[in-house]
Amino acid sequence: MKRARAVVLTSWPKTIGLGLPMMFLTALMLSGGKAPADPKRWLALIAVFVFTNVLFLLMLRRGKTDQPRATLFIVYALMFVFTFIAHLIELRGSMVLKAANVAACETPFCHMVIPMTLVPAAFTDSIIFPGRILGGFASIASMFVIWIGASLALGRGWCSWGCFFGGLDEGFSRLLKRPIIRKIDPKWSYVSFAVLLSIVLTSALWLYPTYCSWLCPYKAVTEFQEVTSARILVQTIIFVSLFLGLVILLPVLSKRRIQCGLFCPFGAFQSFTNKINPFEVRIDLEKCKSCQLCLKNCPTFSISEESLKEGRTRITCAKCGKCVDNCPTQAISYHVKGSPLSTRPYTARLLFLYPAFLFLTIMAGADVVEGVARLLNLVLHGSVLLT
Repeated sequence: MKRARAVVLTSWPKTIGLGLPMMFLTALMLSGGKAPADPKRWLALIAVFVFTNVLFLLMLRRGKTDQPRATLFIVYALMFVFTFIAHLIELRGSMVLKAANVAACETPFCHMVIPMTLVPAAFTDSIIFPGRILGGFASIASMFVIWIGASLALGRGWCSWGCFFGGLDEGFSRLLKRPIIRKIDPKWSYVSFAVLLSIVLTSALWLYPTYCSWLCPYKAVTEFQEVTSARILVQTIIFVSLFLGLVILLPVLSKRRIQCGLFCPFGAFQSFTNKINPFEVRIDLEKCKSCQLCLKNCPTFSISEESLKEGRTRITCAKCGKCVDNCPTQAISYHVKGSPLSTRPYTARLLFLYPAFLFLTIMAGADVVEGVARLLNLVLHGSVLLT
């Protein structure tokens, strides 16, 4: 069965009118309310402002969500890794996390740590992570505030609209036109819940973030401990192996987000927040022709035969919009909870897109602007370092 072609839903005047609020908000968020003094950052700011808003206007004009979202999401992930590594080199001289850095609480706080910190914080009144509560680069308090706000607004939409790692396996999953591994049972996604339970329990028992110490594949492209013992060598080998397997190889072969959909404990944790945010993806069974394109192509394994029969996605839905865009009968749509399923799906999509895209722009903006500025610096001065 052929996929539905993109349909122009709005005229350009209406598209521009709907896009003006986003243009204003993105200009405010990207600039921080003031123009940068450095000409390179000024040029980077203009380029990123144009890039992000063109993508949003395309979402409005064409009525398609996933491709423009994925474009910014993947660029965001690449630029995050690029700028994060450059920042660490400026700060420490390398990506290596030494014992002195840990003792000085100079470790940037990552959202992956959040599930592991909650139980120890409740029972010991302490945060089991060597980062700074306030101030500095990526403080604990700032990440908690961002996480709470995003969870209330988007639920597990965090994983498709905000996670600075998720764009990596999404990018690799889009390299091939057709998957080599064609069938993966959605029940494999329960592995991520098992990983979540194990790291929460072990972190509470041993009072240190066990996922970060043993299982995080993104250590391979961010920061890692200096190899000074056999244990750290084993940890480093695990990090690199998981990154190559879960973030690169399997996403390429399956065209699915394997790390995010089957292994990531934070993704499993965020699935529960889908219950408390106002948006969901629903399937109108009266329009559905049971072609199962949505089940076959969902990147996070969030549609099963059982959920399809119920007209719902699974709790793991990351609201990427791929199933909505590719449904040949337009049976799948963004939906505001509590409203009738058939009521104004176009309006429901708009209500979702504004906070979702703004969140993605806020999360991506600083890294993409800095990344472009560093690339300009490389062209002009031969170095990606700004200090």
